Amino acid sequence: MSQIARETGLGRESLYKALSPGGNPEFATILKVVRALGLKFHVEAVAH
Repeated sequence: MSQIARETGLGRESLYKALSPGGNPEFATILKVVRALGLKFHVEAVAH
């Protein structure tokens, strides 16, 4: 968690709070964590 905090520029305690079961993280926080984990977030329209 410390490394993710450094890479995202967010405080470690803030990350724990945001990512806890009762947390309500901003979408920007989720994106920062996803990128710090080396992942991509991809949205694609679905044909109906």
